[in-house]
Amino acid sequence: MEQIKPDSRILVDIVQTKMPFGKYKGAFISDLPVSYLEWFKNKGFPPGKLGMMLSSVYEIKLNGLNSILTLVKTTLKGQGK
Repeated sequence: MEQIKPDSRILVDIVQTKMPFGKYKGAFISDLPVSYLEWFKNKGFPPGKLGMMLSSVYEIKLNGLNSILTLVKTTLKGQGK
């Protein structure tokens, strides 16, 4: 079986990418409320990378792992990004 290696770059993308449309257009994907992410889960996440990022944030928040996103944001600020 092939080993799947997690791509930590996706977490950076999640905290740096803004929602391109909808009610929360312009908000960072990492800052979207769980209720909005649940709505997407029920309706279907959009295809491609955006859907994958939204789905990932949903799972992170649903499982109480927001500290991961906070750590990535803090690290990037420390690096001046």
